[in-house]
This record gives sequence, structure tokens and C-alpha cells, in this order.
Amino acid sequence: MLESVLIANRGEIACRIIRTAQRLGIRTIAVYSEADANALFVQMADEAHLIGPAPARESYLKIDKIIEVAKRTKAASIHPGYGFLSERTEFAEACAANGIVFVGPPASAIKAMGLKDAAKALVQQANVPVVPGYHGAKQDPDFLRQKAYEIGYPVLIKAVAGGGGKGMRRVEKAADFDAALESAQREASSAFGDPRVLVEKYILSPRHIEIQVFADAHGNVVHFFERDCSLQRRHQKVIEEAPAPGMTPEMRQAMGQAAVEAARAVGYVGAGTVEFIADGREGLRPDRFYFMEMNTRLQVEHPVTEAITGLDLVELQFRVASGERLPFTQDDLSIDGHAVEARLYAEDPEKEFLPSTGKLWALEFPEGEGLRIDTGVEAGAEVTPYYDPMIAKIIAHAPTREEALEKLARALGATIVAGPKTNVAFLKKLCEAEGFRAGQFDTGFIDRNLAGLGVAHQALDDVAVSFGAAALISREIDRLRMAELQRSDEPSSPWAMPDGFQLLGLRSVGVSLRAEGERVEAREVFSESYPGASTVAFGSADPWSDEQVDREIEAPHGIYVLRNGRQTLVQPYDPFDVDLEHMDEGGSVKAPMHGKLIAVFVQPGDRVEKGQRLAIVEAMKMEHVLVAPADGEVAEIAAEPGAQVAEGARLIGLKAEE
Repeated sequence: MLESVLIANRGEIACRIIRTAQRLGIRTIAVYSEADANALFVQMADEAHLIGPAPARESYLKIDKIIEVAKRTKAASIHPGYGFLSERTEFAEACAANGIVFVGPPASAIKAMGLKDAAKALVQQANVPVVPGYHGAKQDPDFLRQKAYEIGYPVLIKAVAGGGGKGMRRVEKAADFDAALESAQREASSAFGDPRVLVEKYILSPRHIEIQVFADAHGNVVHFFERDCSLQRRHQKVIEEAPAPGMTPEMRQAMGQAAVEAARAVGYVGAGTVEFIADGREGLRPDRFYFMEMNTRLQVEHPVTEAITGLDLVELQFRVASGERLPFTQDDLSIDGHAVEARLYAEDPEKEFLPSTGKLWALEFPEGEGLRIDTGVEAGAEVTPYYDPMIAKIIAHAPTREEALEKLARALGATIVAGPKTNVAFLKKLCEAEGFRAGQFDTGFIDRNLAGLGVAHQALDDVAVSFGAAALISREIDRLRMAELQRSDEPSSPWAMPDGFQLLGLRSVGVSLRAEGERVEAREVFSESYPGASTVAFGSADPWSDEQVDREIEAPHGIYVLRNGRQTLVQPYDPFDVDLEHMDEGGSVKAPMHGKLIAVFVQPGDRVEKGQRLAIVEAMKMEHVLVAPADGEVAEIAAEPGAQVAEGARLIGLKAEE
């Protein structure tokens, strides 16, 4: 077994690798950026070393810095996790050149499968079916546009490097092709350092099904069955499960064999995933699936495979990297029950899933048989704009799919997160969605059902605001009482207490607050039956009802109220806290989140139409397009491309048409 390992990654995957390594007696070495100095994985590792500033290009993507730390700490191996350098040929080569074991496939396999166009040509030679499209080297926009026309719309533009939905755009009609191509190339260049793309036919009613393969250095290759990753948004996986609903023994055999042959074709070693797209219009059929790509690393969704096989894939990675043989054959493997994984993200479904950042004032997960939580953060940690917004993966395992989904839905309902907005309520509704429960879904399921999944702006929760207001008033009364007790030189005065005292009638006091940043008026209502007793009501909330909330979390700046998976921040209203710089809301286009301004398409004096692209902000590895809110004229450009911008920062000033 390897004596030590440097984990060239961060977050939950670094924590997950550390746990297995320490169980095996392997010394763990973490590397971290300045933004991660207090991160959970840094605390868990046996030792940790700073490698650079927060941006990944200056830290987690710096091969020379990571190799230097590995040599200085005498690391026997490097585990790349997933993302970052995990599929970079030059990183595997650098490890080999310095006598460090790379816990992953050989550089030759990474290179062969790292570019989607070359990988498709390679697997075709092994008789693995591929999606029709253009996979060549020519990248001229006019040529690619012509190829898209020949393939027939809709088409999918995909980066030839990397994965995770980066550099991928679905195009419905020719008029949208140029903008989609430009955006895909720019995002691919930013994420992978390679702007090249391929163009494929978009499969109607597609199911995204992948096969987990594993190989040792002695020629043994097996697969650990399939995972269904069809529940996606913007080509990024949201919920994954194993096995795939509707999978037949014939298709599992055909798909598994195709994946094994693809792995053999490149001399694969270690854990890998062969991804297929299946035409699900008439159910899963062995003659209607196509190779998409091979991920030459561990996958985010590997826990569902571990749950149904009883294996630790990271342990197997270490053992294979140490030169051991796989301890089983294909016939030794079987499926036990069903497992489902949900990705809990710091994002706001009510605002088109914009990333959300900030301090985690509370973070609690349920415990129980068949539940697993993989996370890289804890209460008090900061969710920054520099990296992927995942907070945790919540995995449920049960004898049947129905039971696993029920268990996952209950776990999501019991999850407590306060601070950044999250998709927890959205995930719970997704688990409970009738079509998904019935197995009637494809990769377009979420987009077709957004309204039913709560993905739209919703009115304030009157009950949550009422509870938050009551908590704020209670906190203020406690503060004043404490201040009164400390003034020993002055007699206590009942007139100093903010209890709304009056001589006659049902007492009610107006209370000005901010709820989710919006100024609101609640009312404190005092009981006639019980002197001194009061409650607070807002909007249509009944002041004396028995409504409840999930949790109230106190923070210095206000009260976070959690109810039905939604979070409502209630704060005191300060009439002197006015944003004078940005008062002209109608004429400002602001940054929707912390991030980097990477493109501005207009200049002062330009006339723009409502919905026209104005700029692009990149945050958490995704591009977000800013559009004109109305017809008008560009009055000012307030930030330069390349600048880091804060959430709410004014980027473009517009002069509305009169």
C-alpha cells in the first residue's frame, strides 16, 4: 500500500479521499488556496500547504506548485480527485517524471479520451456506437455552422476537452448558432484552456446513462453497472441514481460490454466512467444508445455505485495504484437495492439558479440507516465565488427505488442550511415529482417542469416574516433590558421598555423591517387575555395561529427563518441605510452575483432593445448573460472586462426611452 498521498483538490472530494486514506493508514497531505485556509479538508489532513491565491488558475491548476509540495513532503502519490487537474495529461506526466504515483489512469489513456473528437474516433474502431455529428479538427465558424445545418437542428455544441456541462450549448435554430458557438468556445477556453468544440445531433428524449468501469495494471477490466444521470439543468447533473430505471438485462449487458471495450481500447487502469446517451422515446433498447465521452477519473456521483455494490472506489483506486490486482471478476459483482444522490448547491432557484455566496450560519444534516452525507464545509464556513457551489451530496440507499426516493425526500426536508440560498426545496420537489417517480423522464424533465418545481420568483412567506419579526423584537427587548440593568446610576423605568404599552383597547404597534431586502411593515399585537403577552403578524398571517417554522437562526445582521425548505432573512429596518450610489434602479444593470466580468458587448451611446445581450459575468465556473431590462441607450460602462465584481455592483448605466 502507498505510504502517503497528496490530494490535489479541495472541498468534499478532498474530504472523501482523506477519510479512506486515513482508514488505510496512508499519510494525507492537503494543498490549499488562500480562500481555503480554514476549510474542512485542510483541518482533516495530516498536513496542509498553501499553494497560492484564491483563483484556481493561480493555485489548484498550478502543476509546478503542486509537484513542488509533493517533492518537499516526500509524497508517494498524488490523488487528483475530479475537476481541476484530474484529466490533464501533463499533470499525470509530471507525476511520472518526478517518481510520484498518479492515482489514476496512465497519461496515454487520459490523452486518448481527453478530447471528445479523438475519443469518438477511437471507440468507433472498437465497434462502440457514437452520436452522429462533426468530430473533426476544423473550427472555422462558417464551416461549423454549415455542419450544423447538414446534421439538422437541434444540435449540441460541446467542448472537446473537459466535462461537467462546461462549454456545452443546445441550439434549436440556425439564427442562434453563432452566439451559442462563441459562448461555448469562451467557456471552454476559460474552464479547460482549449476552445475547440464538436457539433452533434441532439438526441430527442435523451437519457444520460453511464457505466462505471475499473481496471488494474494486469489486464483485468470490469464494470460496476450503470448510473442514470438524466435529471440535469444546463447540462449539469442534479440527481443521479443506480441502477437506471427501466434498464433491461439485455441493455445492461450491451452497454457494459461497450464500456469495457472502450476502456480496453486505451489500456485503461483505475476508475473511469463511460458516458452514453440513450434514445428513450420507446424505452431503453440495446440498439439505441451512443457513446458520448469517457471521464478518466472518479465521478461526483460515485457514491450511488458504492451503495449498490458495497465497494469503496477510492480504496480500490489506491490498491490498483499500488500494483494490486482487482479482487473479483465480473461474475462476482451484483446489485444490492437502489441508491439516489442529490447535489445540494448554494444557488437560488427563485432567481434562475444564480450562485449564492456567504457565510453558512447553520448547516445540519439528518442521520439514519441508508443515509450518507459527503460534504466539504461545516457551519461557520464561507461559500466563495471562486469554486463550484456544491455544499454537499446527500445519498439514500434502500431495497427499492420508491423507498430510496422517499428516504432522500425526508432527508432533504430535514436538512438545515442558513446563509447562502440553496436548492434544497427544489431537490425535495424533484424527488416527489410524479413523472420522475414513475420513471417517465429524460434530460429535459427539469426544464419542462420548472413551474411545478418552485423555480420562479415567489412572494414573501408571511408566516416566516412574522416569526422573524418576533425574534428580532425579542432580541431588541433583551438588549434594552441588559442596557437598563447596566445603568445602575439611573432608576429602572417602565417607559423605556419597547412593549407598546397603552391604557385602552387591543394594543398593536407597527414594526418596520427588511425581509429579503424588501422594506415591509409588520405589526406587534398584544393579548387582551394575558397582560404582557404579544405576537407579531405580517401580511395575511394569523397572529394567533399555530403555524410553525423549521428553524430560526440568529446572525448579527438579522434572523434567518427556515420554513418548507425556503429561507427568509428578516432584518431591522434602518432608515439611514440608503444606497445613494445605486438609487436609480431603473437605469442600472447590476452584477447578479459575485464573479468576474468577462465580456461587455455595448459601449456608451449604443441603442439597445429589451432582452439584448449586454455583458457576461462568470461565477463558480459558469457564464451568466446580462440583458437589457428595457429599450434605451447605454449611458455608462461602470466596469471593465476582467474585473472582479461584487453582487449588486453597478455594471452598466442605461437611459430609458422617453
